[in-house]
Amino acid sequence: MFDLKTINAILEELQETKGISKEEVLDAISESLASAYKKEYGERGQIIRAKFNNETGDVDYYRVKEVVDPKDIISEEDMEKMSKEEYEKAKEEGKVRFIEPRHILLENARLIKTDAQPGDEIIFDLEPKGDFGRVAAMAAKQTIRQKIREAEKSYIQKEFGDREGEIVSGEVLRSEGGTVFVDLGKAEGVMPYSEQIKGEKYKTGDRIRAYLVKAGEGFRGSVELLLSRTHPEFLKKLFELEVPEIKEGLVEIKKVVREPGMRSKMAVVSNDPNLDPVGTFVGQSGSRVMTVSSELSGEKIDIIEWSEYPEDFIAAALSPAEIVDIKILKEKKDGEMGEAEVYVPEDQFSLAIGRGGQNSRLAVRLTGYKIDIKLVGPDGEEIEREEKKPKNALEERENIKEEENNEPVESDNPEKDEEIEKGNDESKEEREKSGEKPEEAVVEEK
Repeated sequence: MFDLKTINAILEELQETKGISKEEVLDAISESLASAYKKEYGERGQIIRAKFNNETGDVDYYRVKEVVDPKDIISEEDMEKMSKEEYEKAKEEGKVRFIEPRHILLENARLIKTDAQPGDEIIFDLEPKGDFGRVAAMAAKQTIRQKIREAEKSYIQKEFGDREGEIVSGEVLRSEGGTVFVDLGKAEGVMPYSEQIKGEKYKTGDRIRAYLVKAGEGFRGSVELLLSRTHPEFLKKLFELEVPEIKEGLVEIKKVVREPGMRSKMAVVSNDPNLDPVGTFVGQSGSRVMTVSSELSGEKIDIIEWSEYPEDFIAAALSPAEIVDIKILKEKKDGEMGEAEVYVPEDQFSLAIGRGGQNSRLAVRLTGYKIDIKLVGPDGEEIEREEKKPKNALEERENIKEEENNEPVESDNPEKDEEIEKGNDESKEEREKSGEKPEEAVVEEK
């Protein structure tokens, strides 16, 4: 009925890797077998137990009855008169409602066991059913799976419950459908494609670090540790490892925004007037910021000083562009974004916008202000930007045709063209003197 070699191997593995004792799993298997037996062959109210022997594969089934003293029985007549509260109180006092499949009177119990007392259990053997093997095996498998899930959940809560929001490290196990699975000891971390830095490749056996977003129950009741390398907090935690002044409370990170693997902006502030916050995070010769950037596959990190004055903060957020002036059109409040106009010289426009609008996009997210960037000339006057509207293919072809029909074509050899023209005129005069008529165009009728 059971593959004992497989079951015992699983029991050994569970005990070694998950910390679940053999006895615990065997008891759970026995409980599931008893439940399955009762469902197939028992009746309502019965207490059925089972004993699984992992050495022989045998299963013994028992029916259990509890010994009851007649004076402790609540009669049907009394039950009808009792309220729910009165019944609960009677149960607390040791009174029971007699249910024949699960209770046995004291006098009858003493016919089986002479020293039986109220509350004791009288056990009756049940004969095993020959056609129950498949059901029993399935029940055992389900119990083992359930025990594994419970053990993983318990381990995760114990080891990782207080580590949400921290950096964890592990070894890449495999990649399936874009999802990377990471060995974190006795638990497995999951890093979906959306939480991975684009361009990074994760091979089996690679050591990686990631931000622990969530520890606990996942999809369809499964237990998981959700990991991320794209979370803004991951960058923040990496700097906490590199900058001891953060733990000392001398500097702090106000806000982080990222386009993972490409660029990020981080607003920092100093709580010590004698300490430069930006320099502290950059480190000597850029050592601190380069260490973090290397961990993030070369992600460019802009570190700017946070300010409570929006004009100063917006100007810093748009660095490295030089700003001429900033006008606040609408203050940021109650979770609503503010609005600002920023004026930059023409040669600074591309720096303010950034490649693909990246610099300005991150500045908006960092400051909480919608930023309208405008050009100014050397005299400080605003310059209107020309917006080039793309032409469709049909318009382009029509324009080319029109140019070819209306504009004269310049020759590469004008002297030669003049000789040809003169020759043509002389030939025409000779034909006229000889009485030849000029050739007429022939039109074919279709």
